[in-house]
Amino acid sequence: MSEKNVEETGQRLDAWLAKTEPEHSRARWQALIKDGWVTLNNEQVKPNTKLRSGDQVKWTIPEPVSTDVLPENIPLNILYEDAHMIVINKPAGLVVHPAAGNETGTLVNALLHHCNDLKGIGGEKRPGIVHRLDKDTTGVMVVAKTEAAMNELARQFKARETEKEYLAIVRGVPSAQHGQIKTHMGRHPIHRKKMAAEVRNGRHAVSYYEVTETFDGAALLRIRIETGRTHQIRVHMAHLKHPVVGDTLYGRTSAARVIRANRQMLHAAKLSIAHPDTKERMTFTASLPEDMETLLSRLRQSRP
Repeated sequence: MSEKNVEETGQRLDAWLAKTEPEHSRARWQALIKDGWVTLNNEQVKPNTKLRSGDQVKWTIPEPVSTDVLPENIPLNILYEDAHMIVINKPAGLVVHPAAGNETGTLVNALLHHCNDLKGIGGEKRPGIVHRLDKDTTGVMVVAKTEAAMNELARQFKARETEKEYLAIVRGVPSAQHGQIKTHMGRHPIHRKKMAAEVRNGRHAVSYYEVTETFDGAALLRIRIETGRTHQIRVHMAHLKHPVVGDTLYGRTSAARVIRANRQMLHAAKLSIAHPDTKERMTFTASLPEDMETLLSRLRQSRP
């Protein structure tokens, strides 16, 4: 058990704990307070209780509980790893975390097998998924290995301090060499499995693109995203009338047969973050996967 006396009056208990012990997030502290792991002057209170100078706060961090997710020996292409985080080059077809219909064979299952030094994140023995890539999107992903790293990396993504750059092969050639796409994204009003670019009360979404190579009926784009909405690049490219090649959810199926691909040709090529512990700026890159290289080679050969 740990304890500490309050020096200033007026702060909420949960906010004071998150500031005093930043290894755990405010949400985590709120859960611990509600579950009785924190006392104020030897009494259980609510997270929003206001503190007074001289108050005594005591707390215990319970041992992490095991989850139902089982480790699986799934190969990982590791770009970097230390005690705080692991960076991988995610292959196509790998779902990030278990969900209905994908209870096994996910990145989380693979990480649980690979990382035997994972600490409790959110009170559970599981990797800290900071951000996600769609099942058939490839490229750089960072995963936290401690709760402190999870909190710091999540803060960076929320504050837009990270830099994310993608490569995409799209149908057609944009009229402008580069541009900005700014919309309000949200769930499609009819097709609930899809997102839509312009939705009333949707969330602000911003992408920037640059045409790096053109072909007969297609182009290779370098895309930087300012925000990280679900399916953002795929939705924005479709909104621009240049959907990602192979994207059967947002692309027009009749035109998709002209340039064939077994998945959306979208790759997270670069990710820049500050190390969650040392704060050193780090940049990770992943080369294009074989199927995208093969398609580009075919497109180059078919140029008029």
